[in-house]
Amino acid sequence: MKEKDKVIYNLKKIVGKTNVITSDWGKEPFSKGWRYGDGKALAVVKPGRLIEIWKVLQFCVNNNLIIIMQGANTGLTGGSTPFGSDYDREIIIINTIRINDIQIINEGKQIIGLAGSTLYDLEKKLDKYNREPHSVIGSTSIGASIVGGICNNSGGSLVHRGPAYTQLALYAKINKLGDLELINELDINLGSSPDEIFENLESKNYDKNDIINSSKLASDDKYSEIVREINSDSPSRFNADERLLYGVSGSAGKVAVFAVRVDTYPKPKKSQVFYIGTNDTDVFWKIRKEILSNFKTLPRLGDYMHRDCYNAAKKYSKDSFIVIEKLGTNFLPTLFNIKRIVDLFSKKIKFLPEKLSDIILQYLSYLWPNHLPKRMNNFKNQFEHLWIIEMTDEGIDEAEVYFKSFFDKNDGAYFKCTKSEAKKAQLHRYVSAGAFGRYQALKNKSNEESFSMDIALPRNEKNWFENLPKDINELFEIKLYYGHLFCHVMHQNYIVKKGVDTKALLNKLLMFYESRGAEYPAEHNVGHEYFAKSSLLNFYKKLDPTNSFNPGIGKTSKLKNWK
Repeated sequence: MKEKDKVIYNLKKIVGKTNVITSDWGKEPFSKGWRYGDGKALAVVKPGRLIEIWKVLQFCVNNNLIIIMQGANTGLTGGSTPFGSDYDREIIIINTIRINDIQIINEGKQIIGLAGSTLYDLEKKLDKYNREPHSVIGSTSIGASIVGGICNNSGGSLVHRGPAYTQLALYAKINKLGDLELINELDINLGSSPDEIFENLESKNYDKNDIINSSKLASDDKYSEIVREINSDSPSRFNADERLLYGVSGSAGKVAVFAVRVDTYPKPKKSQVFYIGTNDTDVFWKIRKEILSNFKTLPRLGDYMHRDCYNAAKKYSKDSFIVIEKLGTNFLPTLFNIKRIVDLFSKKIKFLPEKLSDIILQYLSYLWPNHLPKRMNNFKNQFEHLWIIEMTDEGIDEAEVYFKSFFDKNDGAYFKCTKSEAKKAQLHRYVSAGAFGRYQALKNKSNEESFSMDIALPRNEKNWFENLPKDINELFEIKLYYGHLFCHVMHQNYIVKKGVDTKALLNKLLMFYESRGAEYPAEHNVGHEYFAKSSLLNFYKKLDPTNSFNPGIGKTSKLKNWK
């Protein structure tokens, strides 16, 4: 029996034949990133128990195999898939999505999410406790995993919560000697041996007395203070922030995570969305400064959209909007899977166009009437810059008094959204991220490449709206800007004109960011798209001294022992 066949045989013995995928067709949804990244793996393994993960890990470590841990594979920078073909060992992808249990503890104030549990399921589970998870839009909607958010220091749209973070987790790492170690930092008494710990956790064989309420954090408890420090010359949040690198938090797949313990949040009693527009970027700077400095209640959400982004989303994200509005976010993971299957099929049939799913969905969207409220469309025609600000509870009256007085003497206007308008405004902003990909999919013959940049500006940066130097700006076909303005995190999507040296252009763009004091990435992980800065690289090496977990992340070495 060949060595590769032996590996496959032994993996099947651990998890069962049906849970080891070896065909190219079957592996592709796991080996190809949701938006970015693609590479080959020897097999995709789908354990159904925590002990099975552990046994697969042991086998991989003992047989010098690369391990890539994967949850929902919804990341934007290819951080949970192989990338390229220049690895020195065979790759095994361990997909954990079958292990999706969520355990409620401390009367709903905290939860334990097992390896493949999703934010969507967590949101539903917390409803009866009148609480909600760290992320309630964006990542939740596409079926992202709880563990993925923690490992990637994902940010999210909610102003006062900051990146997903915990110091409480159960995970495995490889030490300097090359041995696999199980680390129980859940602060729950579950036993001593791996078998015992996994069994007790999965069967919830523990009680209140076993749960240790220590000083360890299960969320970022400082962010609401940090975001208010508007005179600081550093960003409020970014991926390589050493303050938030701890254990599995920010680990980016350099360890294997079995479970995390995280905080939940009380739902607001009431909320109100204000839709704000202006043609003067200084106006938004003033509002941001005054709200963060003076308001007693922080906004719940504050998402910016440029007019061009609004128009692009209206045209190219219409189908996503309609699907979510009519069928709910629970249908999105199914839709994404269908899209993947259609695109894989079209790839195999030579006469069919690539991205066939996008072409079909785009033409179907033309058949649907206008889906956006009249007031929003009129506002967009009037103002270049748009800002959706959601206030809750006591902050609603505070904001209304402020906006009424502010716009009496400043450029711009606002209106209070009805419940229907609020829902559609937030949904429109959310689906705008997909407009970029759809545009490129339909226009791929007229443009070269694209950049989807995720940057964190210094908190004191007044000139938050990007004004590129002419020699850079003229090389782009289109630019779509949106972001979380209170946090000063901007998502800036660029499609490059045909024939442009994209590598040189990207270097210029990154140098421009650095000249502004920006950090990147802000809330996405480095994946295979960004270079890991020294603080992040040192963290990775400490977690994974043999470079066996997810090698190459952050454009680092893919070779054993970091050679």
